[in-house]
Amino acid sequence: MTPTLVVMLVLYSVMLASGQILFKMAAEAAREEGGSFFVALLFEPKFIFAVALYGLLTLLWTWILSQVPLSRAYPFVALAFVVTPVLGSLLLGERLSGAVILGTGLVLAGLMVVVYAE
Repeated sequence: MTPTLVVMLVLYSVMLASGQILFKMAAEAAREEGGSFFVALLFEPKFIFAVALYGLLTLLWTWILSQVPLSRAYPFVALAFVVTPVLGSLLLGERLSGAVILGTGLVLAGLMVVVYAE
């Protein structure tokens, strides 16, 4: 796998995590609106941006899969399981427990096995 494809896969995973943060922020904003949660969500700019981001990520993922076997590309999605809790802690003030830190370390170790397997 070329360095450019590895960068694209990492970027994809980071953007997946960013979308999750936007969804969380949108959910909190919609909940605070009162009234219908779903109606408020549909008009929440962070939600609209997150949905648009996921649409673009679908196009990027499809391009990546035209370049890399699914069995080599998909493990990079697990990187989002590492980035999302870190962003949640940094941007939302969420607590990272020891179990989350250990689990994300194990995910990273597994990803390294896949990346360097050849």
